[in-house]
Amino acid sequence: MPDLLIELFSEEIPARMQKRASEDLKSLVTNGLVEAGLTYASAGAFATPRRLALSVEGLLAASPTTVEERKGPRVDAPEKALEGFLRGAGVTKEDLDIRDEKKGQVYVAKITKPGRPAAEIVAEVLENAIRTFPWPKSMRWGNGSLKWVRPLHSIVCLLSSEEGAEVVPLELDGITAGNTVWGHRFMSKGAFKVSGFDDYVTKLKQNFVVLDPNERADHIWHDATTQAFAQGLEVVEDKGLLAEVAGLVEWPVVLMGNIDEAFLGLPPEVLQTSMKEHQKFFSVKNPKTGRIEKFVTVANRETADNGATILAGNQKVLSARLSDAKFFWENDVRTVERAKDNKGLEAMAAPLANVTFHNKLGSQSERIARIAALAREIAPIVGADADEAELAAKVAKADLSSEMVYEFPELQGIMGRYYAKRAGLSDAVADACRDHYSPLGPSDDVPTEPVSVAVALADKLDTLTGFWAIDEKPTGSKDPFALRRAALGVIRLVLVNDLRLKLLDALRRSDFVREYWKFVASTRAGDSGKANSNETTEEFLHRILRDQFVDYEPNPDWSPEDAGKKVRGEADFSQLIEKYVVYTVHVETNKCLREDLLAFFHDRLKVFLKDEGIRHDVIDACLAMPGNDDITLLVKRARALSETLATEDGKNLIQGFKRANNILSQAEEKDGVEYSFGPDLKFAESDAEKALFAALDAADAKIKPAMAEEDFATAMSAMAALRPAVDGFFEAVQVNADNDILRRNRLNLLGRIRDICLSVADLTKLEG
Repeated sequence: MPDLLIELFSEEIPARMQKRASEDLKSLVTNGLVEAGLTYASAGAFATPRRLALSVEGLLAASPTTVEERKGPRVDAPEKALEGFLRGAGVTKEDLDIRDEKKGQVYVAKITKPGRPAAEIVAEVLENAIRTFPWPKSMRWGNGSLKWVRPLHSIVCLLSSEEGAEVVPLELDGITAGNTVWGHRFMSKGAFKVSGFDDYVTKLKQNFVVLDPNERADHIWHDATTQAFAQGLEVVEDKGLLAEVAGLVEWPVVLMGNIDEAFLGLPPEVLQTSMKEHQKFFSVKNPKTGRIEKFVTVANRETADNGATILAGNQKVLSARLSDAKFFWENDVRTVERAKDNKGLEAMAAPLANVTFHNKLGSQSERIARIAALAREIAPIVGADADEAELAAKVAKADLSSEMVYEFPELQGIMGRYYAKRAGLSDAVADACRDHYSPLGPSDDVPTEPVSVAVALADKLDTLTGFWAIDEKPTGSKDPFALRRAALGVIRLVLVNDLRLKLLDALRRSDFVREYWKFVASTRAGDSGKANSNETTEEFLHRILRDQFVDYEPNPDWSPEDAGKKVRGEADFSQLIEKYVVYTVHVETNKCLREDLLAFFHDRLKVFLKDEGIRHDVIDACLAMPGNDDITLLVKRARALSETLATEDGKNLIQGFKRANNILSQAEEKDGVEYSFGPDLKFAESDAEKALFAALDAADAKIKPAMAEEDFATAMSAMAALRPAVDGFFEAVQVNADNDILRRNRLNLLGRIRDICLSVADLTKLEG
């Protein structure tokens, strides 16, 4: 069984495309081979900056001969139908068999497809793969029609076995497949021929090319950490940068350089980001001080001076880059420190009034005002000081207008903390500047300091309520404003910090502030927002609100200060509107928005808890209970129910409950009454019936106080303990007895089972 080697050699492939390209090459070729009847044992794909390679082992030498039976028309069918079948099958009438079917005799053709040699199939599959390759971006060159990410220079396509190696005949826009390989661009001794994959890998290394990207990455990391350790330093780990750098070199040579003393006072994140983004350098820090002191760069060649010239050039370019970073940093610090009355960050944030957050939701400055008001409302719930939470929210996004964040957007929040400290603000406020964006992803750290939690929640809740209000909800896979991420962030903030935050209340608190800004935006935009010259502020407000909200009714008790002023020239118009909207507007649509948004949170919670093994129907059973906007309470109940269902008693009790509920539902529908009245022990006849009375009394005595204390584990355990008594009752007792008194009493007893179980969770929502 031969092995297949393919190499597509080109100009430099962008590092970000290499991994996906190697995977695409593997899937296109192997899928094509299998579809053509060539199976194989294993396959591996590799990429370097200048080549994609594929190794397929244990390939069949030829595709097998196949015989296909194709049923044709009936024997008595019209002649033209038979002629059409013969043309399609590629046979003559003499080749047909006749077979008896239920509806009569039919013609059957046996079509034999002879196998084809592997080389013929490989050539077809590879040509198709190259011509249809899914590069994110591709180009044409010369006069040919071929497209590739960069000009393609050569193709190696080789079938090798114990008998020797065979070049697969293939010609593509003037490029003929062969067995000639080129090594490193500068260090190789020249072109060389290969006879198979092992020979290919060995000769590539002899010509200064490491084929496997994982091997290149391991080599880079090993050499970098070894050099740093020798000087008592540590390399700052960055897996993304490591993968990128491994895609930039074929023969990695690790070099360590110095950072000029003038730049060592910059925040370490600034140094690290600048070196990573501009130079693809790894940062090297002093573990004792945390200061970035050196850098690691990876060259693509060895030199006679052991990289001294390369390092000198890199250090020169790095100094220019870091000079820019130092300039930005010093300018930002001056902006913060020269402001009067300790208002440095607020001065930095002033330009955000001219930055639009969203054309329907106002400017960044207006958004910050909303977040600050909401953070103050949330602060007592999370144990934060309300004044500190409001202040932190006001300055948390100030760094968005800084020169440093303009240059490096990924430093938002991080720089905010540095600027807050320079402005003399407390650690709690500074930490909130850094942490309020978190958590950004499922593995991101969750803030735990109260002020940070308050601002982070306010930020995410404002985002969600705002975009819900303007009907910019996620649809399908599209979520341009990352609202799913924001909802998951709220859930994680609540659960990690064990907060008892009622979401409906929090959304209501954010609604009134958001509604004010939505209203202001609407009055600025259209004709309805233009005041008549003879219209007072009060009349104007009433008119606009009546147009905006269907259920709006003027509050007769409202008499704001300066109500008689004309709208034009009103100095504190926005404050007047805010006072009016905050205290007098109640819009029914807001309630619908909140409930719809709460359902969105519940959907995100199901996804979040799926990783814990908690089923969707278990969550639905808990969602049907009161307090379903309290995420912490909801999750505690769901976890307890999930653990109960994992036990035998829990599983069997659910079946007993469903049986009781079915009998009750049928009886209540038939009789037109509800069997929820207390059953009487004196009508119990059998021991099993009396045992159920006793078990229900015992369970009720445990479940009620446990539920009052939100001890769901105890309540669920007490519920599961009903299982033996319920099973015994159904085995020994006929519920629908001939005696009406006994029947009603037993139905009421089932009603008590239902009530006790439903007090813990809505078990009717459970599947199975």
